[in-house]
Amino acid sequence: MGKDKILVVGAGLCGTLLAIRLAQKGFIVELHEKRADMRKTAMIAGRSINLALSNRGINALRMVGMDAFMLKEAIPMYGRMIHNIDGSLMMQPYSGREGEYINSISRGGLNIGLLDKAETYTNLSLHFESDYINADIDKGLSYFKQLDGSVKEVLADLIIGTDGAGSAVRQTMLNNGARIRFNFSQHFLEAGYKELHIPPAQDGGFKLEKHALHIWPRGGFMMIGLPNLDGSFTMTLFTDFKGETGFDRLESKELVQEYFEKYFPDALNKMPHLTEDFFNNPTGSLGTIKCYPWHYSNKFLLMGDAAHAIVPFYGQGMNCSFEDAVVFDNCIDELGNNWQEVLSAFQERRKDNTDAIADLAVYNYLEMRDLVADPVFIKKRKLETKLEQYFPDYFSKYSMVTFREDLPYTYAKEKGDEQNSVLMNICSQTEDIDQLDLEGVMKALKGK
Repeated sequence: MGKDKILVVGAGLCGTLLAIRLAQKGFIVELHEKRADMRKTAMIAGRSINLALSNRGINALRMVGMDAFMLKEAIPMYGRMIHNIDGSLMMQPYSGREGEYINSISRGGLNIGLLDKAETYTNLSLHFESDYINADIDKGLSYFKQLDGSVKEVLADLIIGTDGAGSAVRQTMLNNGARIRFNFSQHFLEAGYKELHIPPAQDGGFKLEKHALHIWPRGGFMMIGLPNLDGSFTMTLFTDFKGETGFDRLESKELVQEYFEKYFPDALNKMPHLTEDFFNNPTGSLGTIKCYPWHYSNKFLLMGDAAHAIVPFYGQGMNCSFEDAVVFDNCIDELGNNWQEVLSAFQERRKDNTDAIADLAVYNYLEMRDLVADPVFIKKRKLETKLEQYFPDYFSKYSMVTFREDLPYTYAKEKGDEQNSVLMNICSQTEDIDQLDLEGVMKALKGK
């Protein structure tokens, strides 16, 4: 591969993994990040929603030789543990197959591991506290404000913006919107999120089941919890900003305490610092961003959240962004460094798929919040698990998204929606799924 110079803006998960892969292919890579080196500064409290690493993300880490290393730092989660308001528990497995599970992993820990790997390549340079200002997208010339106030110019054969949902690089596309016919949409949920915490037990163990993603569904709002290696759980409350159960009602420590006593009593006694965390940590927004085109000419490209930010409820934000890097890598293998063709092919292969997972993620919020405790839905999940146990060629929509990296998101959404319609109809008319003729169910599914 040639010695083209590639500028990657944004040293988060997607940008750092991409920069590593491009360096491995022999390109000269500059990776710029507006923040300080996270390996040398403290993490910002309340902004570290744990990540659910699944097959698409693992496949990307495998591409750069980091899968085994990072999985050592992850905790397998075999299903959803549903916490009903009466304190009863119900485990909903993610799959009926052995070896199919997702992994709880620290966002910061993963990012640090990737940065350490990036630093090992002599043809990859890291630049922190280098704030992207703007670019001449025709010339491939970018401008970065440095910590001392000076402006650094960087000329590159290709500029790739991986600087997240609030992308400054995408703003350059917006600034040139009329001449490149750049379309942009942003849709926020009525709900926001607040990160909270369950510390480890006194003996260093886990206060909740370690190998599960915990959900407290409350019809209209919910809380989730993901395990950490130190025995703690990262808890996240998702509720509307306004309304009877909204954030706007939680104005005092007393009201927060009453709220949790009413809606999350089994979690409250495990959260000794609840009110401090609640008022110290920020309330975040949840939005979906779609835009098009992702590239301009042969000089400029958006990738990851900069191109397609999604809400976190399918656990696919990072996995999807990592898959971008895999598809981009495939395009380079097929087309070399003919950037016009590479960028066009990448966009064509990814745009519809990222739109599909964005829509699935919004729906999954409603499912996690409202349906996981619904009797018909519970039967449907049990039936899906049984079908996966007995029929090797059956995959639920969740399994297609999460465990089948060989299937596009578009296929998983279309096929999964068809299957869900059939199975929900069957389960709405069935008292006991154990009495169902599974062969008959499969025939009904294949009829679709």
